[in-house]
Amino acid sequence: MISDFHFLRPVWLILLILPLIMIWLAARSANIRQKWKNMIAPHLLDRLVIEGDSKRRLQPATLLALIMAIMILAIAGPSWDKETPPFVHDTASLVIAVDLSQTMDAIDISPSRIERAKLKIHDILESRAGARTAVIAYAGTTHLVLPLTDDADLIESYTDALSTGIMPRPGKDTGAALDLASNLLKEDGSPGTILFMTDGVEASAIKTLGDERNDGVVVLVIGTANGGPIKTGDGGFLSSDGGARLVTKLDTESLAQLRTSNSIAVTTVTDDDADVRWIAEQIKGNFAQQQSDKESRWRDSGWWFLIPAVLLFAFTFRRGWVVRLGSVVIALHLIGNDPARAGSFEDMWLTPDQQGQIAFRKGDFSKAASTFRDPIWRGVAAYRAGKYQDAINAFAIIDSPDSWYNQGNALMHLKKFEEAIAAYEKALQAKPASEDIQANLATAKRLLLAQQKEEQDQEEAPDLKPDSIQFDDKGKQGKDAQIAMSEQTSQMWIKNIAVSPAAMLARRFSIEAGGGAK
Repeated sequence: MISDFHFLRPVWLILLILPLIMIWLAARSANIRQKWKNMIAPHLLDRLVIEGDSKRRLQPATLLALIMAIMILAIAGPSWDKETPPFVHDTASLVIAVDLSQTMDAIDISPSRIERAKLKIHDILESRAGARTAVIAYAGTTHLVLPLTDDADLIESYTDALSTGIMPRPGKDTGAALDLASNLLKEDGSPGTILFMTDGVEASAIKTLGDERNDGVVVLVIGTANGGPIKTGDGGFLSSDGGARLVTKLDTESLAQLRTSNSIAVTTVTDDDADVRWIAEQIKGNFAQQQSDKESRWRDSGWWFLIPAVLLFAFTFRRGWVVRLGSVVIALHLIGNDPARAGSFEDMWLTPDQQGQIAFRKGDFSKAASTFRDPIWRGVAAYRAGKYQDAINAFAIIDSPDSWYNQGNALMHLKKFEEAIAAYEKALQAKPASEDIQANLATAKRLLLAQQKEEQDQEEAPDLKPDSIQFDDKGKQGKDAQIAMSEQTSQMWIKNIAVSPAAMLARRFSIEAGGGAK
């Protein structure tokens, strides 16, 4: 531990010269003989000078200098061991695998198992603001709904479209879902957690889940032991050939076997957020376990030095000890007046990115955007705050497919469709198989054509004076129609995302499964 001792901010140690200067100045001012030696004869000076108490060795100025030295050492950041950064677990990758087999339409959990699963996804996203999440749907086949992204609104728009009816084949293939989720995290190159939202796991897949070592596996069981009837698409219930309603129950034996595995964390859905908080703890624990040494940081132990500083400061209140107020003010000014770290207690103990993360989690995106130093985080915070130009400027610092994609999204909000198309095309060059980029690029092109057509119509409109002018004071429909047309154009992007996911997913899943389009 001693060999690892060092200072995180050694540049502050330069200020240690200040306490030495303070002691020298105090000693010089206390030397009466030095002050008067050129004005009074030495033989008279010996008679005139009254020596102070030589027994009191610790002078007030010396004590103040000692306190200042200790505080400078604290600010320099002494460190001798490492720790996991406090907010890193919040950004750990999560892949949610949603079971869309027919039994998920059972209504033993209100309003149904699949609907409760979607509500839980919403709660999980809220608890992981800014973290990257991917979604997988599986039944008899397994399909990627969304790759890892930190856009919670986009994730919710697609998870809301999930239903058992969009799956091309019945059944349940948990092993295939695990393989796809593991590959996603492997390609991303980051440790993470795989969360299964299901009403059961096949016996053949239990060992497969238990053998997963690279990523943590968490299972949220949705359903009850008593079970319930299964709703159908027409509003009825699934029945047997004899007309009796079919009731599906949880397979308690397989779930008990699942719980015995040391590498699988299992819990059942709850009516409150207890299950969501439990999942968050599992994600945090998995990330801490998978964390490599290069991602840890040195622990700042400077606060320990504040304890002796406070104890020593108590001696300044002793009777007969007078420290000039001006000296105290100068000392505090020298230590605290750092223009780069504006005198805030948070600035002393938290990095700008950590402070930005706190503001981001509180929903104060404007403050987070102004605090973050990391360009990606700063861009995301500015985007959430509606400062799209600031977001573009931040994303532009990083030359990556995700950066160009994010720039395109921000440009869409500013209705700069040509620039958005250029950004999406650059992102697509690096990720030609990305369906998200392709979909957004197509939308940007449609909006650009609509914008150009509108501008062309305005340019070609003849400037003819009317024969007469009549006012429609009652209806004023002309004004309403103009506003409606403008809203239709500005909302095209939102409607495209909000309406199309269900049909698009069903069509894509069917093609991926090798069948015809639904």
